[in-house]
Amino acid sequence: MRTYVIMNCEREVAQISQDGKAAILWPDFMPYNLYLEEEEDISTRIENLNNFNYWCASRVLALDRKYAKEILNAIGASQGRTDRDRAKVALSYHALTLTDVFWVKEIGEAVTFDRINLYAHPLSDAFVPVSLLGKMLTAENSRLLTPWDTAGDVSVQGSVPKAFIKREGSFFLLKDGDKRDVKAELLASKISRCFDVDQVLYEPYEYDGHMVSASRLFTSVKSSLVPMEYADIYAINHDTTRQHLVEKLDSYGYHMMNVIDYLIGNTDRHWGNWGFLIDNDTNRPLKLHPLMDFNKAFLSYDDLEGSRCLTAETILSQREAAVIGVKAVGLNQKREVFREWFHQESDWEMFRRRLEILAGQI
Repeated sequence: MRTYVIMNCEREVAQISQDGKAAILWPDFMPYNLYLEEEEDISTRIENLNNFNYWCASRVLALDRKYAKEILNAIGASQGRTDRDRAKVALSYHALTLTDVFWVKEIGEAVTFDRINLYAHPLSDAFVPVSLLGKMLTAENSRLLTPWDTAGDVSVQGSVPKAFIKREGSFFLLKDGDKRDVKAELLASKISRCFDVDQVLYEPYEYDGHMVSASRLFTSVKSSLVPMEYADIYAINHDTTRQHLVEKLDSYGYHMMNVIDYLIGNTDRHWGNWGFLIDNDTNRPLKLHPLMDFNKAFLSYDDLEGSRCLTAETILSQREAAVIGVKAVGLNQKREVFREWFHQESDWEMFRRRLEILAGQI
């Protein structure tokens, strides 16, 4: 019977066997979205296995991701939809990702984080055509591939095509999609830089004749990303709430996120698109991670209210949440936004009017 060890860097955090028996070795370093119990009864063991499979499955791309089938076919993985099937895919590359430092090995397996660490891997571009463009692997690229070349792309979440590349020692995430989304992300990033907010910077990048956005990876062996949906589990286990954590750790970043999302008309700030930056030395949240994912900007530009604010505890429009934000921390504009940046006159006019509303709250 196999027993898996859940690792955090070189720390053995927990063990779980195929019969669901679990041992928690280092509770403070458990993954935020994995809950195991050490009870011996059958129902607890079944729940442990379900939770473990779910956690592993969360480290594999969703099948609604564009080119998901091509990606899984390229690595010879199952396209199963169950958590158990998806967990097998994750375990085939030790459940590694480029968002945190958790991984899995079998008990007694002679492998170390230092040896398989994705952040230290040189990373060839052999898998990029599959992940980003849905192209079949060439025979030459197939020979070049290792599991570490594909693990980052297979584990990254979201529905749009994306792929990691490495240039001069730094990882960059390339994102494709339709032309509107790429243009929107680049323009929204340009606008956001005119405000004092911690953010991912998106730049234009051409790959194989396709214009995509490129952003530098902000996670590392020192800090990880935890989506807000996982932070909710952490909050419950630490007798607190998500909102209390946000207010305690990064009230400024939270309010500025709502201000920016209102100004650019972003409709995609769901709980997987914002969350915490984690100190890997302690496995504790530091602050909100940099503001990211702007490809659905300018889609709530029909009126001055915008869409519903997805980050608020109560039902608020984006305008209402942004006004609250400005009153709490200010507008914090550093430089001017120019008309010529916008692709449509109507978008410029809506942005200008929204900025006037917020400026009037100061």
